[in-house]
Amino acid sequence: MKSNSLSVKTSPVKYSFGLDVSKAKIDVSFCTLDDQQQVKVYGSHSFSNTNKGFVELLLWCHKKCKETLPTVYILEATGVYHEHVAWFLHDHDCAVSIVLPNKACHYKKSLGLRSKTDSIDAFGLAKMGAEQNLPIWETPDKTLRELRIITRHREDLVTDKTIILNRLEAFEFCHNGSALMIKQLKKQLSLIEKQIEEIDQLVKETVEENAELKARFDKILAIKGVGLITLATIISETDGFSLITNQRQLTSYAGYDIIENQSGNHTGKTRISKQGNSHIRRILHMPAFLVVKYEPQFANLFERVYERTKIKMKAYVAVQRKLLILIYALWKNGTVYQSTAQPIIASKLCA
Repeated sequence: MKSNSLSVKTSPVKYSFGLDVSKAKIDVSFCTLDDQQQVKVYGSHSFSNTNKGFVELLLWCHKKCKETLPTVYILEATGVYHEHVAWFLHDHDCAVSIVLPNKACHYKKSLGLRSKTDSIDAFGLAKMGAEQNLPIWETPDKTLRELRIITRHREDLVTDKTIILNRLEAFEFCHNGSALMIKQLKKQLSLIEKQIEEIDQLVKETVEENAELKARFDKILAIKGVGLITLATIISETDGFSLITNQRQLTSYAGYDIIENQSGNHTGKTRISKQGNSHIRRILHMPAFLVVKYEPQFANLFERVYERTKIKMKAYVAVQRKLLILIYALWKNGTVYQSTAQPIIASKLCA
């Protein structure tokens, strides 16, 4: 008996390349979307994360594209490792889309892909690019890129300063502490403090050289407790919130998304994920103390959370989260911050 089913001939309508980038190599997966809305995988390959590897990657991709169709290259924002290949593809007129790690992770889970390998991650990105109309990557502002390099270097200097202070204290309280070691540590400390001052001045000059950026900064710096270094770090780490479209994405990107642990009669601890950008969380630590002291809305939030949890640090983390969202809203809307009332001091802050 002959089958009544007829094979339907399909034609590709879109090419998608998913690039999973690590320090040493780039895993690439090639998918097509046909006119029946079916995604098919047609190949994968690995290339070195070098200029030579970029050229080989582009040649391989061009060979895979048999027809002139819309072609997208999907990358995950993985620290700094993806930046060179993203710029290389952009400079060669390729349509590049960069997605946040949490978005790529959730999409992969929706496909039922429980294992995690470089090739699987590349496939997930390629399939996402084929199925979705992802926004094309807009290259970050040059000033913001410079600020990110500067503020990260400053963060390293502050970490080194803390280490030296701890070692210096240990030597000073040691019974037979070496005078030479103490002298050398004090010299190192003095040098680092001088370098931090120079970095702070460089941040100020970099912002002031860009009139548009300075105007936007001034609107947000009206928040009492938020300084130039804090704001420069947040804006540069998010590329001016270019990949952020809502508050949930922002809190997840910064690691402030809430993880609950409750099932049936069991109620565990509620915490933040801490799986996002640690530079943002670190720089918001001290401003949280200051805005609670000087800004009424944050003082009220601190009071409410502390009354409910009896844990000060949870209250301060809630303040950090709200402060980040406020900065995001002011930046996106281009509005000036206005305090709701006169500064107050939270009673629990001094308890």
